[in-house]
Amino acid sequence: MHPVLRLYEDVLSNARGVELRLPALPRFMFVVHGGAVIDDKEVAAGEAWQGEGAVTVRPGPHGVTCWRWELARGDQASAVANAPGMVTHEKLTAFLETLPRGDLLMRGDAVAFPPGGRAYTHVHQGPGIRCIIEGGLRIDTHGRSTSYGPGGAWYETGPDPVFAQAADDRPSRFIRVMILPRALLGKSSIRYVRDEDKDKPKTQTYKVYADAPIEFAGWK
Repeated sequence: MHPVLRLYEDVLSNARGVELRLPALPRFMFVVHGGAVIDDKEVAAGEAWQGEGAVTVRPGPHGVTCWRWELARGDQASAVANAPGMVTHEKLTAFLETLPRGDLLMRGDAVAFPPGGRAYTHVHQGPGIRCIIEGGLRIDTHGRSTSYGPGGAWYETGPDPVFAQAADDRPSRFIRVMILPRALLGKSSIRYVRDEDKDKPKTQTYKVYADAPIEFAGWK
């Protein structure tokens, strides 16, 4: 069975005693609203945390909503919030048929576009799940077009070509987690499909939150 990448949305209130305990897995967490203490580190809205060990998430004084990406074996479940004062929604699960062999890294970043921006037809060197934090995007792949607004999540295999068109009337931004060959540490994973697009000005900008080598026993 192929490894899986899952994206959850965890909502924790500020009620007394609320905490989410998570087992050891390669994961990336992005705080969407509020704030949290993750592994004894304060993480505010718009900030992120990455790690592999067992970890406890505690809400800040106003509660927290966070997005949580986890890499796991296909037969391995993860913890979800099911106690009073917290809830977990599974946003997307993807079986990673294109996961690279060998040593891996987990990259968590944000990709931003100005109004009307676009990402020319491209591929990546590993799979990943994206989720819109603001604005909107149209994603063209496999001969289909799909439009996403805030909170919308989608999966990209990596080697399948993708074209992205941002909304015309507002800036757009998504949070992305990809599993890549470790040789790409600190390097871009994008490759443009058409030669004429390689030297065109690019409108997208990037903010890297985590670019971390991971140990993953579920893939050899």
